[in-house]
Amino acid sequence: QLKKLDQAVSAAHTFFVANPQHLQMREDIEKYRRMSGVKSDSFQDLEAIPHWEAYETGVQHYDADEYLQAVARLEESLSEALSALEDCRALCEGPWEDEDEEEKMQPGLYEAIAAHYIQVLKCRQQCVLEIATKPGRISATEDFIPSHLDLLQFAYSQVGNHTLAAECAASYLLFYPSDEPMLEKMKQYRTELGEDAAVTARQSIQHYVQRSLMEKKLIYYAVEHLGETFNDPDLWTPDELIPENLKEKYREDQEKQKHETLDGEEREKRGPLPFEGIVVTMDSQQMNGTQRVVFDRVLTESECKDLLRLTKAAGEAGDGYRARRSPHTPHERFEGLTVLKAMQLAQNGDVEWRDAKLLLQASEKSRKIIESYFTSGKKLHFSFTHLVCRTAIDGEQEGRMDLSHPVHADNCLLDPEGQECWKEPPAYVYRDYSGILYLNDDFQGGGLFFTEMDTVTVTAEVHPKCGRLVAFSSGKENPHGVWAVSRGRRCAIALWYTHSQEHAEQERVKAEELMEQRAVEKDQPDGDKHQGTDGSSRSSSESHAPSRATKPADQRQKPGLDRKQHPKVLRARDEF
Repeated sequence: QLKKLDQAVSAAHTFFVANPQHLQMREDIEKYRRMSGVKSDSFQDLEAIPHWEAYETGVQHYDADEYLQAVARLEESLSEALSALEDCRALCEGPWEDEDEEEKMQPGLYEAIAAHYIQVLKCRQQCVLEIATKPGRISATEDFIPSHLDLLQFAYSQVGNHTLAAECAASYLLFYPSDEPMLEKMKQYRTELGEDAAVTARQSIQHYVQRSLMEKKLIYYAVEHLGETFNDPDLWTPDELIPENLKEKYREDQEKQKHETLDGEEREKRGPLPFEGIVVTMDSQQMNGTQRVVFDRVLTESECKDLLRLTKAAGEAGDGYRARRSPHTPHERFEGLTVLKAMQLAQNGDVEWRDAKLLLQASEKSRKIIESYFTSGKKLHFSFTHLVCRTAIDGEQEGRMDLSHPVHADNCLLDPEGQECWKEPPAYVYRDYSGILYLNDDFQGGGLFFTEMDTVTVTAEVHPKCGRLVAFSSGKENPHGVWAVSRGRRCAIALWYTHSQEHAEQERVKAEELMEQRAVEKDQPDGDKHQGTDGSSRSSSESHAPSRATKPADQRQKPGLDRKQHPKVLRARDEF
C-alpha cells in the first residue's frame, strides 16, 4: 500500500519460502511477477540462514545424482550448522529470565545453583532443535546432524573417496552404533581400504556426541532425583541413559497410543481387504485427518501400461477425448474418457477390447477395496468413473503459481471464510466416497494434497505412482486439491461413489452390457460374429427395457438414425 514494491516482494517471498503451501501467497507472488516495476533480484529471502541454504542445495544435488556438488554443499551445511549450534549454546548462559521460575522459592544456595545450571543444560540440549528448524516452520528436521553424515558417506562413496566415506560412516555410528546397514557399509569400506587402515570418526562429531551425552546424564539425574522435567530432542539417546521409571512411563504412553489407534480403527469400521498383496501405506492418523487412506499395489506395472495405452489410442481416435485447455488452469491440457466411451471405441475398433475391459475391472476392484475398508456391509455404487490425463503445456510453465485443480470438497460447496461447506446444488450432494487410482509417475508435480477448511493449511500430501489408490470420504472433512503438473502427462482413474442406488452411474450399466454382448459374440460362429459388428447385434443389448427406461429421454437413440453408423456418444455429465 505504501508503493514500496521491492520491500513488499522480498517480504512476500520470505513468507512463501517458509510456507510454500500457502495458496493466497502463491497468488500474490504471481501478481508481483507480472508487475513491470518488479525486478527478479527483489525476490530475496530475508530470513535465509547459511546452513539451511547450503543443506537444501546439497540435497537437491544429491537427489539429482550430482554427488561432487552435493558433497561440497553438505560439508558447508554441516560446518555452518555446528557453528550455529555453538552460538545458540552461548546464549544459554547468563541470568535465567523465566518469571515462573522466579516465583518459585529456592530452599538454599546450592539448590538455586543446581536449578539454574540444569536450566542451562536443558537450554543447550534444545539448541539442536533450533538449528534443525527451517525459518517459518514449527517442527524441526529429525536427526539433522546424523542425516548430514548419512548423506555424505553415500555421496563420497559415489565419487570414489572411500576414506572420507568411511570417516562419515564411523561418525554416523557414534549416534546409532547398532545400525545394521551402516555397519555393513563399514565392513565394505574396511575391505576396500585394507584392514590396517585407521578409520575413525570426525573429531568434531566425537566432541559433539560426548558432550551431549554428559549433559543428558546430568539432566536425567535431575529428572529422577530433583523433580525436573525434560523433553529429549534427540532420537539417538541410548536407552541405558534413561532412568527406568521414565522408560516405564514411555511404555505406558506407547500402549495408550496403541489403544487409541485401535479405537479409531473400530470407529471407522474398517473391514478386511478383499484382495491379496494390497497394502495400506498411509491411514487416517498418518494423514492427519479422518476417513483417508492410501493403498499400494492395486494395479501391476503391466496393467498401468495397458491403461495408458488406452488413453493414447483414445486420444488418437478423437471424438470425445480431444485434448483441450483444462477448465481449472490455462497451463495444462485436459483429457477425459468414460467407461462407456471406452467400450464404444473398442466396439468401433479404435482401441483394444482388453484395455477397455481392464478399465471396468480396475475401477470395480477399487470400489470393492474402498467399500470393504470404509463401509463394510454397506453397498457402494459408482457415481461417476473418469479416466483423466492432465498434460503440462510446454512453454507456459515459467513462473507458474496456480494449481492443477483448486481446493474443493466433493459433495459440498466449500466456504473457507465461513469455515463451512454447504451441501446444496450445484454440488454433487449424493457422493459419499471418492478415490483416485494413479497410473504413472513420470511427470513433475500433480500430487494430491489435503487441507483444513481454510483451504491453505496443508495437512497431508499423496505422491502419484502406478497402482496407488487414495480414497477418502467426500465431505467437508476432506478438502483437497492437485498441485500443478509442470512437466509431462499425469493419468489417473477418478472415482466417485454413493450409497444411493438412484444416483448410480447409468453409463456404467450400458458399458457392462456392451462388454457382455462382446463376450456372447466371441462364443458365436464366425458368421454371426461378422453380423454382430453392425447395428443388428447392438439392438439386442438396447432392447433391455429396464436399462433404457432409466435413461433420460434426451439420451435415448433418436428414431430413424442409420443403425450402421456408430451410435451417438452419450456425453458424461460435466464434472466441472
